[in-house]
Amino acid sequence: MSCFIALLRAVNVGGTGKLSMSDLKAMCEQAGFTGVRTYIASGNVVLHGDVSAAEVKIRLEASLKTYAGKPVGVLVRTATEMTEILRENPFAQHPGNRTVAIFLDDKPPRDALDRLSGRNDEEASLGRREIYVFFPSGMGRSKLKIPAARDGTARNVNTITRLAEMASADSG
Repeated sequence: MSCFIALLRAVNVGGTGKLSMSDLKAMCEQAGFTGVRTYIASGNVVLHGDVSAAEVKIRLEASLKTYAGKPVGVLVRTATEMTEILRENPFAQHPGNRTVAIFLDDKPPRDALDRLSGRNDEEASLGRREIYVFFPSGMGRSKLKIPAARDGTARNVNTITRLAEMASADSG
């Protein structure tokens, strides 16, 4: 049984939002996954299944579309991949709450960083299927636009660390 981390994109998750954490957990279980655990109300799920990451994505996106009445993107990583994302973070020396990985389905285009706009003091770097960004002045003030990240979803390094720990504990 493999351990996966599913990251929901552009969905309001929370007790008073469109999708409660308990509903999200139940949805994952109804899709055939076990050991389902959510982390903070922003669409993060650690789960297990005897399927591929692609199948996790297909099942969850289908369940979420039925629930929300519109497509909801899901980005999936294995426990090992999440640990590698942390290890490969080029901004590891910076605060985890100011550094994000933007998760993508595919490798970012080589020219992705050439197409940034609204850049101030942010630093960006390409990963395998991620774009790393350090926000020295904080994300709230940033006007940075990354066209290649349009269909991705970002998580700060603190969240990624916790998800990797949860998945590692489940896998061990």
